Amino acid sequence: MNILIIHNSYQQSGGEDVVVAQETRLLERNGHRVSIYKRSNHELDDLSFAQRLGLISRIVSANDSKLAVRGMLRDLKPEIVHVHNTFAMVSPSVYEVCQEEDVAVVQTLHNYRLLCPAATFYRSGAPCEECVTHGLLRSVRYACYRESRMMSGAIALMLKTHRSRQTWNGQIDAYIAISSFVKEQFVKAGFPASKIFVKHNFVDPDPGERSGPGDYALFLGRLSPEKGLLPMLQAWEHLPSAVPLVIAGEGPMRSRLEAEVASRRLHSIHFAGRLKRGEAYDAMKKAAFLVVPSVWNEPFGMVVAEAFACGTPVLGAFAGAIQEMLDDQVTGLHFTPGDPNALAKSVTWAWGHLPELVAMGKSARRVYEDRYSANTNYERLMTIYASAIDAHTSSKRNRPLRSAA
Repeated sequence: MNILIIHNSYQQSGGEDVVVAQETRLLERNGHRVSIYKRSNHELDDLSFAQRLGLISRIVSANDSKLAVRGMLRDLKPEIVHVHNTFAMVSPSVYEVCQEEDVAVVQTLHNYRLLCPAATFYRSGAPCEECVTHGLLRSVRYACYRESRMMSGAIALMLKTHRSRQTWNGQIDAYIAISSFVKEQFVKAGFPASKIFVKHNFVDPDPGERSGPGDYALFLGRLSPEKGLLPMLQAWEHLPSAVPLVIAGEGPMRSRLEAEVASRRLHSIHFAGRLKRGEAYDAMKKAAFLVVPSVWNEPFGMVVAEAFACGTPVLGAFAGAIQEMLDDQVTGLHFTPGDPNALAKSVTWAWGHLPELVAMGKSARRVYEDRYSANTNYERLMTIYASAIDAHTSSKRNRPLRSAA
């Protein structure tokens, strides 16, 4: 199959970039021809003052992206276009070009951007869906995108414009939701359920299963408020006996967290900093369990899938996609998000039942093989591509003929 991938990377590299790279490698090693149209928000740094003033219109429609994609479509003649992210340099105008050039389009829903200008459904320390329930102007009122009313308004305008143009409903043949939770949010907001297919992110290459039970608790991720790190520290204060905890990662909260650990005299907590991928897998394999204390509705818990691949059980907040990824008392334990007492209770039980955790780790590894492995992912991706092509063909058949001018 001949495939064109479109992706706009953010200024800070993240999970979406990893997924794009993994899926590209997966498709290529299965014999597909993959081409990529890629832009980066680092380009924003090079814009002149006049170009920055025009950024609002660019977010809605970017002529250079339209021309470039049209040229690639005509030269490469792909059977399908797979779009990951269009914000901000690419813009949603590429969907229109794909429709005009008669190519099927698949869009991965990595986050909540098409419903929430901040893309997170998270504001002021708590989940927020006011842009769905009360309208996009709420994002402008609260300056949800990077605390900027102007940029929040620009994204809201983009969303409103393309909703009125029926871009999301008429120019995209299939959506990939990275969890059932994400699908539910989009269906609830009015997106057609029949167009949304659930395909989880995956872990590749396989890091291999751990050989021992592990002897510490591990947090691995960005050190930011939505990750629930302060409630986690409070939970560690409530433990009846010391449990070693390694906090791996970097982020805006690190200095505050280190100060909190020192002031609370939590001597069993150690900061490991940012780990490379191999180092992260090694840390997971040596941990008794992973802690995921998120207080926002994560679209997907990549760190959970990675822990499962390592055969490490997870203690996770019952929120977002984490609640569907974990089977309580089978692959780990659930606890109420943001509740230090609930987390402390789960940690106390886990630390006192290490043999049971070993069995949970075995179950977690089986879940990885069934749900988050490369082979499973490839089969699902091919099914979605076929459905998108069929939907596009059917839509074209039912589209009214244009009258000759």
